[in-house]
Amino acid sequence: MTGSFTTRTVDVTTGSPETMHDLTNACSAFLREVTHGRDGLLNIFTPHATSGLAVIETGAGSDNELLAALREVLPADDRRRDRHSGAGPGPGHMLPALVPPHATLPVVGGELELGTSQSVVLVTTDRGGPDRQVRLSFLG
Repeated sequence: MTGSFTTRTVDVTTGSPETMHDLTNACSAFLREVTHGRDGLLNIFTPHATSGLAVIETGAGSDNELLAALREVLPADDRRRDRHSGAGPGPGHMLPALVPPHATLPVVGGELELGTSQSVVLVTTDRGGPDRQVRLSFLG
């Protein structure tokens, strides 16, 4: 059987500059539409210098703990400068080094293979706009 590749961009409005936006339902809906029950891989990518993707438990406090830890490591003050926009956004531009802008996850029987309580989330910590894009690609 020959493999196939399908990709789609999803627009996300986070609603605030520091947030975790759950993408699990969007990923599952995309897979239901394109996999036809096949096994494969889902690659998720966000083309933003100040966003990343994480697989994490949400709703039990882990999401808030991750944001708090990122605030400690990358404080949002003016001690760093960014060549593109001046003072302040430098910490957000370092986020993808800690929370990468991509994830590749297994798909089994057409469904995302996540562990109990795991979710796929878009992480944003900058002061920029709330609009982001996420590319979902299935190879199977």
